[in-house]
Amino acid sequence: MESSPVNEKPSRSRIEVVAAVSLLLVILAGALIARRAEAPASKELEGARIIPADSARILVEVINTTTQRGLARQAMFFLRDRGFDVVRYASGSPPRDSTQVIDRTGNRERATLVAKALGVSSVAVVIDSTRYLDVTVLLGRDWRPPAKPFYP
Repeated sequence: MESSPVNEKPSRSRIEVVAAVSLLLVILAGALIARRAEAPASKELEGARIIPADSARILVEVINTTTQRGLARQAMFFLRDRGFDVVRYASGSPPRDSTQVIDRTGNRERATLVAKALGVSSVAVVIDSTRYLDVTVLLGRDWRPPAKPFYP
């Protein structure tokens, strides 16, 4: 009688090939997981959008200290387009010549991301947990909203 191919045991070489392929897949999966763990603190998406690596919301308040009306609102839209959660915008005093970003939670990296988005170099730390936000932006006379694109 002839034996049918269905009842044959797999040869030793087939088992070795399957084991080698399985081991390779496990190694590749481990490398991908390790690569994600080494992600930078922030990354830029779509050219202008700034996202923290941990995808945490950065809560921001924007205060216009100038006499130019609507500047805080423009800054709010500008920051929201870049992924920040602007929870409050207002006008305030005293007037300032230069824009300042204030870290309210002790997480300077978040304040630095906001400053980078606005093109501001001044970042101060004034921790205030009663505000329930991460960053305060005091807009000075030096900050100019970006030009809007021209669409005919």
